[in-house]
Amino acid sequence: MLRYRQEARYCLTALAMLAVAEMAMSAPAHADETPIGDAIHDLPLFDAHVHYKEPAWDAYPVKSIIELMDKNGVAMGLVSSTPDEGTIMLWEYAPGRIVPELRPYHGNAGSSNWAKAEGMADYLSGRLEDYPHEGIGEFHIHSLDTSDEPLFRKVIAMAKERDIVIHVHSGTEPVRWLYSLDPEVKMIWAHAGLGEPASAVHALMSEFPALYADTSLREHAILGDGGRNEGGGLDPDWETIVFDFQDRLMIGSDTWVNGQWDRYSDIMASNRLWLSKLPRSVAEKIAYKNAEKLFNRTISMDQIGTR
Repeated sequence: MLRYRQEARYCLTALAMLAVAEMAMSAPAHADETPIGDAIHDLPLFDAHVHYKEPAWDAYPVKSIIELMDKNGVAMGLVSSTPDEGTIMLWEYAPGRIVPELRPYHGNAGSSNWAKAEGMADYLSGRLEDYPHEGIGEFHIHSLDTSDEPLFRKVIAMAKERDIVIHVHSGTEPVRWLYSLDPEVKMIWAHAGLGEPASAVHALMSEFPALYADTSLREHAILGDGGRNEGGGLDPDWETIVFDFQDRLMIGSDTWVNGQWDRYSDIMASNRLWLSKLPRSVAEKIAYKNAEKLFNRTISMDQIGTR
């Protein structure tokens, strides 16, 4: 009987140790990692959602835009504008700091009707021939209309021919539709879907393992109620998204109106706040390393103060 009890205790101990080991293996890899904290201010940022629209040209001359980037440690930005001339103005002034992408909006073609505008394909192909755009977008698909398929096939073909991205502002279904047209197109999902709940964001990013997303306008959702102070954490649902897709997320400002330029420093501070709550390895990816990979760039604090 004594021997039986000893063997039973041994088995229970072994099972307990096995359970602990299995729990350790299944626990999130980030559970015990130390947040980067104040060292986040040592990292360069890549702003993956910048607009330099015509109303900003007088209020914020090109020099002032680069100065704002310098002030906030933004080494480089992905810029699209309405019209495209704004992007080209910034790129010509500071080619080492600007990654240009081609927004379709110009003249009477805006976010709600650009896919129906006469001559849109010719406009896009002409601008792509004249300037070194590295993306097509950010463009909106407010409501999916599959009769626009011929144009979108041309847009995707232009992007693939040049090995550049498309940058899409939409809900989940237009993204699925675009991938159905060509599953190999390189895509950035603007604002990580913006109006979509975290569950839908996670589902779409899981469904398409090559999909990138910028988190512009999502800072407060990611921080949640508890994350807006130094001691709080991230919103639990967004924390899962951040860690599960840490290799495909980038921050952004979305300077779609001058008010966003007015508060650019606050926007970047909010981004650094939520990044500060991540381990260094994760924070570095989202701050700039994912952009290095996607756009084949080297990004560093050495670019601050340069053009």
